[in-house]
Amino acid sequence: MPIQILMPALSPTMTEGNLARWLKKEGDIVKAGQVLAEIETDKATMEVEAVDEGKILKILVSGGAQGIKVNTPIAILAEEGEEEMTVDQAMTALQSKGKLPLASTVSAASAPAPLRQDKEMARAPQMVGKGQGERTVASPLAKRMADESGIDLRALRGSGPGGRIIKIDIEKARYQRGPAAAPSAPAAPQGMDAKDYADKLGMAYEAVPNSMVRKVIAKRLTESKQTVPHFYLTVDCEIDALLALRKKVNEAGNTKISVNDCVIRAVALALRKVPAANSSWSEDAILLYKDVDISIAVATPNGLVTPIIKKADTKTLAQLSTEMKDLGLRARDGKLKPMEFLGGNFTISNLGMMGIREFAAIINPPQSCILAVGAGEQRAVVKDGKLGIATVMTVTLSVDHRSVDGAVGAEFLAAFRPLIEQPDSLVV
Repeated sequence: MPIQILMPALSPTMTEGNLARWLKKEGDIVKAGQVLAEIETDKATMEVEAVDEGKILKILVSGGAQGIKVNTPIAILAEEGEEEMTVDQAMTALQSKGKLPLASTVSAASAPAPLRQDKEMARAPQMVGKGQGERTVASPLAKRMADESGIDLRALRGSGPGGRIIKIDIEKARYQRGPAAAPSAPAAPQGMDAKDYADKLGMAYEAVPNSMVRKVIAKRLTESKQTVPHFYLTVDCEIDALLALRKKVNEAGNTKISVNDCVIRAVALALRKVPAANSSWSEDAILLYKDVDISIAVATPNGLVTPIIKKADTKTLAQLSTEMKDLGLRARDGKLKPMEFLGGNFTISNLGMMGIREFAAIINPPQSCILAVGAGEQRAVVKDGKLGIATVMTVTLSVDHRSVDGAVGAEFLAAFRPLIEQPDSLVV
């Protein structure tokens, strides 16, 4: 079946463009990726590459034509193996499928009529009858790539004209299957990998090899964002009383506690009050954990590590502070044991010490919640109908809606906030 080359949309807002000039002529054999023509938009002149392989049978729009609507056919390409097809045969085949206007050529002085596609033609993938069987509409290159990778074309949704499966659709399928299923597949679909993009444009860079930690983080958090239904709850906590308590404790004892230590203690006690938030989703059941094991996000040269404070609800502020200092130091030195960073029921990510006012963190699977803690800063507040000043810390709870409902998340923050604002119970 001959292929239409359509006027491409070179930007999200493009509706028409000028065909500045052809770089290929009728009768030329083209390969996927070769430059066919130059298109002028309202922003720039850009090269258009072939997405299919074959022979250019007919150029429908001459170089210099202006105001060509997006998705208008500008040329006809014979597929690999059909190079001997005549122009008349190609035009007849396309017209019989409703893919071309009745006029066989388009004047270069005017914009051709937009491509007509009915609803069925717009669906993908399409099955077109051929002889005794059926075939999926795909470019020859896509067919070869699918065959080499063991990919069933019938399971794909084409992104080409009329739902046609093209090269990038196969690359996406390879990428989604992962390296185990397609070891020869590129790291990402063409045009999506940063290194390929930078190399193509000649951008200067220094390549810093990814550590195993960073690779694991990338994999897990990508899966989390793609598969876990996140929602977010935010509250402001006044921490003047907490800062005063911290100062008093630090002046009285040998152990110096931090605001983060107080947050860990408050989270642990709040999880005891709201055990439904101390949970994980599984296909068969929601797991309600009996212990309160809290993961703390620690930045290291190799990436983010989350050492765990086990049974945090049973430990005092001084004990939490001592343990956190030890875990944080060994995390940055890469000396944690697996049992010290694997597991955990709930994560705390604190960027307040870096001046970040507010942020939303990505859930660390299989946990259901992560608390993002911002910086304490003086803000204008209204108390008893009067304007005043208070030190306010914003926290945002990211929640897995499968295991923790909105009401449970709100209940947890309702338990956490008084512990921060009225912190005497933290030292009990």
